[in-house]
Amino acid sequence: MLGTMASEAGSQGESKAQAASLYGRVLPSPPAVEFASPDGRRLFSEALQGGTMQGFFSLVSCFQTQSEPAFCGLATLSVVLNALRIDPGRRWKGPWRWFDESMLDCCEHLDRVRSHGITFGKVACLAHCAGAEVRAFRAGQVTVHDLRRYLVRCASSQDCHLIASYHRKLLGQTGTGHFSPIGGYHAGQDMALILDVARFKYPPHWVPLPLLWEAMNTIDEATGLLRGFMLISRNSAAPSLINAVNCRDESWKSMSKYCTEDLTNLLKDDNVDSVPTLLSRLVKQLPPNAGSLIRWAIEVRRQEERGSILMVILYIFFVSVASR
Repeated sequence: MLGTMASEAGSQGESKAQAASLYGRVLPSPPAVEFASPDGRRLFSEALQGGTMQGFFSLVSCFQTQSEPAFCGLATLSVVLNALRIDPGRRWKGPWRWFDESMLDCCEHLDRVRSHGITFGKVACLAHCAGAEVRAFRAGQVTVHDLRRYLVRCASSQDCHLIASYHRKLLGQTGTGHFSPIGGYHAGQDMALILDVARFKYPPHWVPLPLLWEAMNTIDEATGLLRGFMLISRNSAAPSLINAVNCRDESWKSMSKYCTEDLTNLLKDDNVDSVPTLLSRLVKQLPPNAGSLIRWAIEVRRQEERGSILMVILYIFFVSVASR
C-alpha cells in the first residue's frame, strides 16, 4: 500500500543518521509470537495436527523476501501465485517461466510501486491479470467471523491462499500499510500465522486473529478505503485473453484504441456501403503492430480449440493479413 516505503525504511521520527543502517527489529511480543520460538513451534505443531496448516508448505517452498522496501504487495502475490503453480505464460529468466516481482507490472508501473507502494485494489487487479481467481473483501464488507471462516477454509487446503492487507501499528510494529500471506491458523488459540515478506524486518509470527482483523479494519490514506483480505486460488477456466495479455503492452494498447475508437468511427462512415468494403477497411486500418497480437490470440484460441479446422483456417487467414 502507499506508505509501505516509509513502513519498511524506518519509523517516523527517526533521523536519517539513526535510520541509515538497520539489521531487523525486535518483534513486539506480545501480541505476536515468533514462529521459531518454542511457543511458536508448539502452535505450529498443534495447528498442523488440527489440519489448518495445509497451505503452509507450498507457500514456504516458494517464499521470498520483498526485493524493495515498497514491494510487499508484489512479493506477497509472487509467493502465492507460485505456490498455486500458476504458469505466468512468459519467461522470467533463461528458459524458466516463474512469477517474480518484476513481472507484476500490468496494473501499476513498477517505478510507481517502488516509490509509493501499491494499493489493495491494484494487488487484486494484478492477481486477475496473472490468471488467478480472486475474491477480495474490504473490512467494511465482512466481519471477523467471515475472516475466520475463510481463513479456516484456505488453511485447510492447498488450493487457496489468503493475502492480508493490514496496518502494522495495530500489531505494535513500526511502519504503516503492509501485505503478507497468511500461512496457517491455530483454532484453539484463534491465531493466524503471518509469513511476513519483509523478512529483513520481522520474522514470521503468530498474531491473535481479532487483532489482525482490527489491523485490516483501517483506512488506507492513499485511497480513503478500508484495507482487508483477498482469497487467491487457481482459476478453473483458462485465462481470458483480456487477463492473459499484459495491459501495458504496446500492441494491446493500440488494438484497444482500434476497437474502441477507430471501429466506432468506421461504422459511422456513410461511405462504407457494403460488407466487402467494410472488411477491406477493417483490415487496412489495423495498427502496424497488430500482427504480433493477432498471431498470439489466434494461437491461443487454436490450442484451446485443440486444433479445430476452423481455428486453423482463421489462423492462416489472419496471419497472412497481418503480414501484409
